[in-house]
Amino acid sequence: MKEINPQETTRAYAFEMWMKAPMPMVTLFKTLDVSRLVRISRRTGMKFNMLMCYCIGKAASGIKEFYLLPVGDKLMQYDELAVNAIITNREGEISSCDIPFTDDLARFNQHYLQLTQQVAESCTNYDLPERMAIGTSALVKYEIDGAINQYSGIFNNPFLVWGKYKRRLFKTTLAISFQFHHTQMDGAHAAHFLDKLQKTIDSLR
Repeated sequence: MKEINPQETTRAYAFEMWMKAPMPMVTLFKTLDVSRLVRISRRTGMKFNMLMCYCIGKAASGIKEFYLLPVGDKLMQYDELAVNAIITNREGEISSCDIPFTDDLARFNQHYLQLTQQVAESCTNYDLPERMAIGTSALVKYEIDGAINQYSGIFNNPFLVWGKYKRRLFKTTLAISFQFHHTQMDGAHAAHFLDKLQKTIDSLR
């Protein structure tokens, strides 16, 4: 992780426009076809939410804007990504867990299981500050259409929220929301990411 000069990046105009905006966050909504993930989860025993987190990391890893993040009044550049999961801990409260992204699904699954269990049992957050973390929150017991997060002015990380998937006659769908800081990316970048997320899900083996 290192500080970079915004004027030497493609985000120079966005940095000037949005860094001091009172509400710089943008939220997009999309309904995904997650039929393949449900089938893979049933066949392999892998957790559905782990597969979602993996696909999010994989889709984001090929988009350069995800490696930039406004932190305070600076623009930081990262070499690696993490996917953050909100975990219900043993006390019934929530904790935060960063899972380092790797293109190797088996390894990512191993990290996911190990770290989420560690966080759940210890009730202690696991953070990877050297990685740009993509936040996620899965409200799997509830049917929701999306969520718009509160902007704290402290955490500018992109964030995805989803609830319970819906079974249809021929496919299973999942409504998600994607919130991002306008300095980090524009709407077109975010929409491209969501399209790439669907393609990543469809191509997963």
